[in-house]
Amino acid sequence: MKKSILTGLFLSVFLVVISFTAEAQAKPVAKQTYKDFVGANPNWEADLKTVGDYVNALAANDLDKAKSLLSENYKGFGPSPKDSATREQHIERWKEQAKSQLNAKTTFVSETFRVLQGEQIGDWVSVWGDWSFTQNNIIVKFPYQFTAHISKGKIDRGIVYYDRAYIMETLGYKITPPAPAQ
Repeated sequence: MKKSILTGLFLSVFLVVISFTAEAQAKPVAKQTYKDFVGANPNWEADLKTVGDYVNALAANDLDKAKSLLSENYKGFGPSPKDSATREQHIERWKEQAKSQLNAKTTFVSETFRVLQGEQIGDWVSVWGDWSFTQNNIIVKFPYQFTAHISKGKIDRGIVYYDRAYIMETLGYKITPPAPAQ
């Protein structure tokens, strides 16, 4: 009798588990969509202006204006994953660059969006365009992409991508591959 009670109890538990498992599998998991993660930036006009003014200030070598559009805790990244800079380091790099790169010009388009959840939450502006300058009588023109996070009307994070090797080759530098390992 003990054996049949235990068998019945085991069978009952087994059937309940199967029932819950089948019910859980029958309910489809709600698929998240783009709209669950990204929405309209309510500050779109001001944020587009901030980033546009910043990029144009860099091209005009108006580094005081460019600096004023960056937050004090600004962190910039790119073009490679190892490159990063604080606001002060970033502006100092532009000052050094301005000594040899003349007649900087840019054309670009931009768009803005709000990330609703996750590590990148907040308002963003993406810029993609062309940058050009003259160095040693050589005109260099290349595409770039810049994405900026805006907080309290200032850029607090920026990520830029462009092909640094193309620029160096255009200026006449030769890229030498490493010697084969022996």
